Amino acid sequence: MTLAAQVKHAAFDALKHLFTDVQIDYNLISVNQTKPEFTGNYTIVLFPFVKLLRQKPDVIGTQIGDYLLEKTPLFTRYDIVSGFLNMTVKDSYCISFLLNHFTDTTFGRQCKADCRVMVEYSSPNTNKPLHFGHMRNIFLGAAVAEILKANGKQVVKANLINDRGIHICKSMIAWMWYADGATPESTGIKGDHLVGDYYVKFNEVYKQEVAGLIAAGKDEKTAEKEAPIMQAAQDMLRKWEAGDKEVKELWARMNGWVYKGFEESYKKQGVSFDKTYYESDTYLLGKKIVEDGLRKGVLFRKDDGSVWIDLKDDGLDEKLLLRGDGTSVYITQDLGTAKLKYDDYKLNQSVYVIGDEQNYHIQVLKLILKKIGEPCADGIFHLSYGMVELPTGKMKSREGTVVDADDMVAEMISLSREQTEQSGKTDGFTADELTRLYEMIGLGALKFYLLRVDPKKRMIFNPKESIDLHGFTATFIQYAHARICSILRRENVPIVPGATRFQSLQPTGDLLPLEKDMILHIEQYPGVLAEAADEFNPSTLCNYSFALAQLFNTFYDAHSISKAESEEKKNLRLMIIVMTASVLRHGMGLLGIRLPEKM
Repeated sequence: MTLAAQVKHAAFDALKHLFTDVQIDYNLISVNQTKPEFTGNYTIVLFPFVKLLRQKPDVIGTQIGDYLLEKTPLFTRYDIVSGFLNMTVKDSYCISFLLNHFTDTTFGRQCKADCRVMVEYSSPNTNKPLHFGHMRNIFLGAAVAEILKANGKQVVKANLINDRGIHICKSMIAWMWYADGATPESTGIKGDHLVGDYYVKFNEVYKQEVAGLIAAGKDEKTAEKEAPIMQAAQDMLRKWEAGDKEVKELWARMNGWVYKGFEESYKKQGVSFDKTYYESDTYLLGKKIVEDGLRKGVLFRKDDGSVWIDLKDDGLDEKLLLRGDGTSVYITQDLGTAKLKYDDYKLNQSVYVIGDEQNYHIQVLKLILKKIGEPCADGIFHLSYGMVELPTGKMKSREGTVVDADDMVAEMISLSREQTEQSGKTDGFTADELTRLYEMIGLGALKFYLLRVDPKKRMIFNPKESIDLHGFTATFIQYAHARICSILRRENVPIVPGATRFQSLQPTGDLLPLEKDMILHIEQYPGVLAEAADEFNPSTLCNYSFALAQLFNTFYDAHSISKAESEEKKNLRLMIIVMTASVLRHGMGLLGIRLPEKM
């Protein structure tokens, strides 16, 4: 139990014993960190009890404070300030915490629980390379998966490849018409980039054809339907679903180019998956679910042969599930994938990391599965996130205005190199060490910047701001960690907690305020980790890690370690910074960010 939870529990116990004639709601008790300008460490808010207990806040606070000092071993004093009860934690508690957890290499993590969770993220289309717009999704999904795992969940990291459909056929038909047999090998172009070039080409030709038909007297809707390249793509989709050999061979060949490109990109980004699903394997299962829904009367067929579900009674609309020509739509294969994932792993929860533009789609997916009676429906959770944009505005794949993910990673590494060289901090590094350092800083800056904002909020990414050594960045945290490692090297202390040098240490006397603040901030880590998991929100971990790094800098600037007042004080401070580094490494590691030992 974290200290904040202990304080809340103690306050509840006090209220029950002091006011036996009143039913106290545990959820009314609010415990926060005491603001720096006031004495104390944790604050109990008194206002929720004024009306219930018919007493003034100060009177209630005095009774609770006296009770806590007498009945619990946690506190040394209390202060009441304008309706808030500020409790000061005993130094002995902080020292005891440090000694008890210094050798705990699993600090903050929870035991494994029988809860199976799948986190599905990335989910790219095979008609284009990964672009910058994908990266918030990828880093968010990877971080949430690791955070859930640290909280004891049995996690499967999944990637659903959107490898079929009209968008894939657009790239294919454009390649057939305009590529003259070009391959990644013959052009030297990365496979996913090559295929993406022909997706852009399709839309260029399509626009020209539509404009030509309109100029010839067609209305816009008719022109869009009758454009030759679009009709060819739709014909190719029908052939694909009918199993046409030549179409399937071209599809497999071009997708193979893309998969190889994706693998290279994922490796550069430092992300991985436990399971990969392909929509080409799931759409037929989706069609079976649609047939089942027709038999049950949940779905209906229109005169043109298309299959729909009527969700107007649920406040939604009618939703197409199969086209009139029998070809499937996105949600058809999503139905099949949802069932397959559940059948494979008997999931308690299936987390979909998908942008907020698809809120309606996921709502409909879950509702259809529920109406058809599929057990996988209950566990579906949409981790909806806001889109990320660049200062230049929104990116569009079909217009070729996206920023390529590989290019963004390369740019961040280049910025890292530029900043490090300008600061003159390359002495003592080999060429290989500098290469690794630039990658660590550049990729760390990118991930942290995309994760530091609450997922629900939209954001604008500024590359230079993301790598500012003095800003709210991974670079700031990485530098604090490197600074700690430098101190430990000088003192010949391992960076991993549990060094034998401290095993017999029994600190006595008072803690200085910053020593105590450091210990109490470290103590909060398990609670922060649990909160990040409960809310599917890695930004909680970003904020905590940054605050810990800031506090370390303040602490170290104020108190010498090598020239501490006594050997006991020196060892105490070394223990504090060893645990600080350990917590930073673990927390940032869950975000996929590595911390250098030299910088």
